[in-house]
Amino acid sequence: MHSRADLITNPRAARGYRNLLLDAGFDEVEVEVHVGIFTGKTMLGMLTGIAEAVHAAGVITREQCDGWTAEQARRAEQNRLFLALPLFLASATRAEE
Repeated sequence: MHSRADLITNPRAARGYRNLLLDAGFDEVEVEVHVGIFTGKTMLGMLTGIAEAVHAAGVITREQCDGWTAEQARRAEQNRLFLALPLFLASATRAEE
C-alpha cells in the first residue's frame, strides 16, 4: 500500500484537512471518517488497478501482481474478500467579511 500511496500526488492530504481549514480562517472545523466495507466483487477493479500501478512502478513483479489479483478474485468468489476503505469528510464555517 505504501508503494501505491507513493504514486499519488498527495496521498496523505486528509491528515491535514483540519489544519488547512483552520489556517485558511475557517471556524467550527470538523473532520469525520466513514469506513466503507466491501466484501463482494464490486471493488475487484480497483484492487486490480492498484496492483497494476504498483507493478508498473517496478515495485512488484508481473507474477506477484497476477498472483495477488487472482487471490483477491478467489476470495471474492468464496465470499471471503474484505476491503475497508476510509472516507474523510471535512466541514467548516467562515464568517462573511
